[in-house]
Amino acid sequence: MSAKDGAEPETRLIHTRKDRLGRVTVNPPVERASTVLFRTEEALYGPKPTYGRMGLTVHRELEEGFRVLEGARFARLAGNGLQACALAIASVVEAGDHLLFTDSLYGPTARFCEERLKKMGVAADRFDPRIGAGIEALFRDNTAAIVLESPGSLTFEISDLPAIAEVAHKRGIRIVCDNTWGAGLHYKPLALGADITVQALTKYVVGHADAFAGAAATNDGGLAVKLAATSEDWGITLAPDDAYLAVRGLRTLKTRLKAHEAAGLEIARWLETRPEVAGVIHPALPSHPDHAIWKRDFTGSNGLFSFVLKPYSQEAQIRFFDALTLFGMGFSWGGFESLIIPCDEQLTRLPGDWTAAKDGQLMRVHVGLEAPGDLKADLEAGFAALSAG
Repeated sequence: MSAKDGAEPETRLIHTRKDRLGRVTVNPPVERASTVLFRTEEALYGPKPTYGRMGLTVHRELEEGFRVLEGARFARLAGNGLQACALAIASVVEAGDHLLFTDSLYGPTARFCEERLKKMGVAADRFDPRIGAGIEALFRDNTAAIVLESPGSLTFEISDLPAIAEVAHKRGIRIVCDNTWGAGLHYKPLALGADITVQALTKYVVGHADAFAGAAATNDGGLAVKLAATSEDWGITLAPDDAYLAVRGLRTLKTRLKAHEAAGLEIARWLETRPEVAGVIHPALPSHPDHAIWKRDFTGSNGLFSFVLKPYSQEAQIRFFDALTLFGMGFSWGGFESLIIPCDEQLTRLPGDWTAAKDGQLMRVHVGLEAPGDLKADLEAGFAALSAG
């Protein structure tokens, strides 16, 4: 074993190039090419990528980095996170199957499960993200897969992946887990029982809000073949420049994530003291109902969490957003900039879900790399405007 093989994640993510010391450049080349030329028919139809859509040098570098990140043997790239989720899910179900997906799943992925899979002959049902081993009661004879996202999108419930995996694998049911929040550094779904782990690399891996990318990984050789076949059948590809930006982001991921985590926790704890806030939803806080599971399964957090406002009028909320100058209102997250969005319009949950009982607006926050003191001052201006009038 080399020193690199036994190194910490931040070291291994920098030293993924097997031929690094034999090259002139530290970074991999970006080959913008559709056609790849060969000298022989044997090479033309050989096992290596023979067409640009299959990826070239920079793509292989990103795959290696993603394998390191997730502790996986096999990886497959996609053009964005939703595409990676769809690829992973479609690789473990077929017509006539039944799928279960967490009620807190990213909205577009939930839409894929409920609408697109239905047209492909696959039935899909939601389940309570906190169901744990109780999910067994929802299994049918044809249940083939479970889709998790932990923490849940927008509402940040933590699912008990080991408990779900224990009952699912007894029935041969596959588990796909969206690990974008854990970023591969703070959560290891494959080690906890997932069969495929997925990330929107657009978020923390790219880290600068300037590229799209996604990836799926597994330790199961049979699933790797299915991922590759589905990807080829659907013509999934990732642009070389986006792949390069994701590789670049991998090199600094741990350093950036530490800064997001520290600032995020500082802002979350501060928000818990604000009279305008009904509650903060951050898994790393002891006040979170799933904190014990988070502490058991995760090694850290990041800058993304939610809070619930106390009841205010729509006009007051408009004043709140108008007063902000540092926090922008926009989708996605994981970049250097801080964001905040109202989420109630996105909530489509099972009857009886806790979100139906809350009185105020659900707000999702992404704490970027600005100084926390400046971000607090910005939010204070928003709260002052909220209460004015």
